[in-house]
Amino acid sequence: MAWAGTVVSAPDAARAAAPYGPGPEDAVTVGPSDARYQDLVLRGINKAFTGHPESIRVVTAPEQVAQVVQEAVSAGKRIAVRSGGHCFENFVDDPDVNVVIDVSRMKAVSYDPRHGAFAIESGATLGDVYTDLYLGWGVTLPAGTCPDVGIGGHLAGGGYGALAHRHGLAADHLYGVEVVVVDRSGRARTVLATRNPDDPHRDLWWGHTGGGGGNFGVVTRYLVRSPDARGDDPSTVLPRPPGKLLTCSAVWQWADLNEASFSRLVRNFMTWREQKGPTADPELNAGFTLNHAINGQIELDVGIDGTLPGAQQRIDDYLAAVSHGVGAHYATTPSSGPWLKKTLYYVYPGDYSFKNKDALLRTAWTDQQIATVHRYLTQGGAEHYGAQVFVGHYGGKVNTVAPSATAMPHRDSLFSAVFQAPWFSQDQAAAQLAWVRSLYRDVHADTGGVPVPGPAYGGCYINYPDTDIADPAWNKSGVPWHAFYYRDNYPRLQRVKAHWDPRNVFHHALSIEPGA
Repeated sequence: MAWAGTVVSAPDAARAAAPYGPGPEDAVTVGPSDARYQDLVLRGINKAFTGHPESIRVVTAPEQVAQVVQEAVSAGKRIAVRSGGHCFENFVDDPDVNVVIDVSRMKAVSYDPRHGAFAIESGATLGDVYTDLYLGWGVTLPAGTCPDVGIGGHLAGGGYGALAHRHGLAADHLYGVEVVVVDRSGRARTVLATRNPDDPHRDLWWGHTGGGGGNFGVVTRYLVRSPDARGDDPSTVLPRPPGKLLTCSAVWQWADLNEASFSRLVRNFMTWREQKGPTADPELNAGFTLNHAINGQIELDVGIDGTLPGAQQRIDDYLAAVSHGVGAHYATTPSSGPWLKKTLYYVYPGDYSFKNKDALLRTAWTDQQIATVHRYLTQGGAEHYGAQVFVGHYGGKVNTVAPSATAMPHRDSLFSAVFQAPWFSQDQAAAQLAWVRSLYRDVHADTGGVPVPGPAYGGCYINYPDTDIADPAWNKSGVPWHAFYYRDNYPRLQRVKAHWDPRNVFHHALSIEPGA
């Protein structure tokens, strides 16, 4: 299998054959007076932020990206990049951003025989990736659950999803990355870096295995191939997904729960995963959506490979363990279907403003923490519509990779917890923001209001960025923000940043600072 640790200046044959419209010389420029401007500016899912860039450049090839980056750098313009538009903070929709590079039309997925890997352009959505890989070759990338998330930022941050327990993170399968970078002289160039040990650009590859988007340059395509793959048969270089998914939704009504039954339910859910540890069923994925009481119910969703022997019994046994001793009725809705159809079914309920905060947990919540969650979920009324805490199983194959093997260091956690408060009109914003910030602070009261990496917590996931972690008003731990997202990998990421983006062209509120 060939490798390339080279500067590239022309598309390979597979990319050149892609059915694009405008050629490399025709990057589209859309300014504020253009009717298309609002469609492009409002692509971000978090409506709390709206940018006002001087221009949006719609690109369809790496040559266009390099040209736009060069023009912006030469003119002293600040750049941001948008793939799927799912950033939770204002990293793209920042008032200081002058030029937004929109890569959403670069969405080809193909097999690259030169590298023995699949080439995925950075504007492809996860739905594009799943559909093309599966229908074309019967394989998949173990990435996220939301089909309209863009692969561009998702994979660079690690990429966690329903198949992670069995196959690891999406970044664990990253073989190479093609990036437009800017050197110390201000020259834009396109570089291809791979994980091959003798690739002179290997550190750039490593930085994209969890270092987060918007740090080193503009990704134009990824090359993905499982590290244990052998040979060049496309149908064997990535994992095969289940042929059928069996799922079950279990719903408890808030009217049937008191604090004791709620606590028992959450405790059972977390104890099952904690006691199983590395032996937890790697095929079973579960997530608990603890909606605010004003929403009426809480919901536990479980999924498993439906082709496995006893798949339904495994779900039944799991639900029995979670509901044991709770004493409250719950209703179940089982479902089964082809993997691709059920995977593409999920629709992100966007088009509103929200604040998200997250924590990776190495151990289950304490009784006090569960009581705090219950208190916040039952206080207030209609002003907290849509507010929720989501707790999902985390780990499995993810836990078997060394923290330094990739830039994504979170290899020791068992749960991922996400705290979300949405608002649908500006008069709801203050109450929802105060609710989610105070809840998060109080759940982590013993560690300065934040999940400081240590015995109980793994830190935070960079694909769920939260600028409060860098704000001493909310982070009273004295631990710097980068320790939550990157832990011991941060100094190495700083060196990668200093080498590949020495002018700090690509930056945002939580970007990596260049090191010595």
